[in-house]
Amino acid sequence: MPPLPSPASPSRAPGAHGLPRRRWFLPSAVIAELDPEAGRGRRPRRTVRDWVVDSGCFLLAVLLAFAAAVSVANDSDIPKALLVADVGLGALACAAVWLRRRWPLALAVAMVPVCLVSDTAGGAGLIALFTVAVHRPFRYAGWLGGAQVALIPLFFWLRPDPDLPYVAAVIVTALCTVAVVGWGMFVRSKRQLMLSLRDRARRAETEAALRAEQAQRLAREAIAREMHDVLAHRLTLLSVHAGALEFRPDAPREEIARAAGVIRESAHEALQDLREIIGVLRAGDSDDTGRPQPTLAALDALVAESREAGMKVVLDRRVADPAAVPASVGRTAYRIAQEGLTNARKHAPGAEVTVTVTGAPGDGLTVTVRNPAPPGEVPHVPGSGQGLIGLTERATLAGGSLDHGVTGDGGFRVHARLPWPA
Repeated sequence: MPPLPSPASPSRAPGAHGLPRRRWFLPSAVIAELDPEAGRGRRPRRTVRDWVVDSGCFLLAVLLAFAAAVSVANDSDIPKALLVADVGLGALACAAVWLRRRWPLALAVAMVPVCLVSDTAGGAGLIALFTVAVHRPFRYAGWLGGAQVALIPLFFWLRPDPDLPYVAAVIVTALCTVAVVGWGMFVRSKRQLMLSLRDRARRAETEAALRAEQAQRLAREAIAREMHDVLAHRLTLLSVHAGALEFRPDAPREEIARAAGVIRESAHEALQDLREIIGVLRAGDSDDTGRPQPTLAALDALVAESREAGMKVVLDRRVADPAAVPASVGRTAYRIAQEGLTNARKHAPGAEVTVTVTGAPGDGLTVTVRNPAPPGEVPHVPGSGQGLIGLTERATLAGGSLDHGVTGDGGFRVHARLPWPA
């Protein structure tokens, strides 16, 4: 039987909203998507990664502007006033790169006419186009990229490149523009994939918690249904004898003493049962057929049934006085053995299962179901350990405890300790 999945390691456990503990290496836009409440009403603050990337983009824009300025300065056909204006617009465009996270679309739109008249602003224009491709849907990057590609022939017709022919310069610049848009779309799709995976993992954790809670609730309701018949029977018996004493005050002393003894014993047993089901909420009306619930006495029949189904089961029962085991404890022990055999049949077919039941009044009752590793490869069986969760809840409500896990030889062991008062 495979163990339940263990919780994540504390050092790797994510923070709120599925965010990792160290947020400095995530973009602020991703953090805002994962944790929308943190940045509600204000712009997300730059992370350390944002500062590093923005600084790199600014330096790249400055280097491209410097290279373009050197090329323009070497062109003797360009007037000095136009050169100064070109360099000035390029410097402003490089400084505007720091605004690309706050107004990505507006900056990219403004860069279209600036790049048409300024050669040194080309690097900043490509960075602004890349930012739009990362942070906005494709339709915005597509329109802006298409506009820049359409204006490239006009730009090189007005400002021919001294080192490349006209056609080559147009083709190379157009390819660079398309590559920048494609790169930005790739980064955006990668971020969206990460966000979708984190959202899917968060939903899976929530669903697992809901399933565990539902399993506990169903186990409580099942125990309440089992205990209802016994508790109702004892209270009814108590009411009958109390009514007899009320209507027959002149009954013989022996009958009164016997009725009082029955009332005392029934009240004591009812209180014992009530302690076991206190806090157990019962939802809806019971649809049980009224047949008696199996107890420890039915363990032989359970083992025989499993053997008839082809299982190798060894029953080791060393109980001092089986008839003295409380009914509720016997029912719990039976359910634990039943669930252990069922799980062994599913997850370790062909392995020999050992069921050990020991105990005595005052020492408690111990139930152990153990199986070695399966002899061959076992196909995957759907299941998430909800049965073990229900058994743990059942043992806890009975006043005992239950633990389970993998043994040293690769097998599985379920061990329960139940109270058996003297």
